[in-house]
Amino acid sequence: MKIILFGPPGVGKGTQAKLLVEEFHCAHISTGDLLRAAVKNKTSLGLKAKSFMDAGDLVPDDVVIGLIEEVLQPEESRKNFILDGFPRTLPQASALDGLFKKLNLALDCVISMEVNNDEVVRRLSQRLLCRGCGRIYTLDRVPEGDRICKSCGGEIYQRDDDKPDAVRRRLEVYQQQTKPLVEYYQKSGRLVTVDGMYEIGYVHKLILDQLYRNKTSA
Repeated sequence: MKIILFGPPGVGKGTQAKLLVEEFHCAHISTGDLLRAAVKNKTSLGLKAKSFMDAGDLVPDDVVIGLIEEVLQPEESRKNFILDGFPRTLPQASALDGLFKKLNLALDCVISMEVNNDEVVRRLSQRLLCRGCGRIYTLDRVPEGDRICKSCGGEIYQRDDDKPDAVRRRLEVYQQQTKPLVEYYQKSGRLVTVDGMYEIGYVHKLILDQLYRNKTSA
C-alpha cells in the first residue's frame, strides 16, 4: 500500500496511521518526525530546516520534499508506506507528485478523514499532553491538582493551540488550504473520504474497506 492520509487537527490521523502501519507493516512517514530527526542528527537538510525553525518561519517545501525523498530511497520503503499529514497545500501536492514520478511510484489512494468542526473543538479542548513522553490525557480524567504523568512522572499540560479559540482558527486555516487539495486529488480519481466521527475501531474498518475496494478496482 502507498497511502496519503490527511484530515483536520483532532480527527485522529495519528491514531489511524499507527493502526494502518500495524495492518500493512508499512513505513510511517510523518513530516514532523522527519524534521525533528533531521535536526537532531544534524543532517544537511536538518541544519537547513533548523535555520528556518529557529527564525520562527515555515520550513520551505523543497526541504520537506527532500526529507521525504531521503526516506523513500531504500527500495523496501517505496513498496509500502503511509504519508501522514502531508501534503497540506496545492504546491506541496504538485511537488510530491513530481517526486513520485521521479521515483517511479504510484499512489494507491489518498484518504481524507472528515469530522464535524464542533466535534474537533470538543476533542482538542479536552486534550492534555505529557511534556516528558507525549502521552495523551483528557481533562475529564485528570484532576486539576494531579497533573503528573503516570508513565514517566512528567508534567501534564494543555497546548495553547488546543484551546477552543485557537482550534477554531486552526480549522479555518485547514479548510482554506485543503479545499484545493481535495479537488486536486478528486480530479485524478485518487481521493476517498472517511467519516472520522465514529469510534476508533469503526473508523479503522471504514478506511480498510475503502483501501481494499480501491485496490480491487485498480
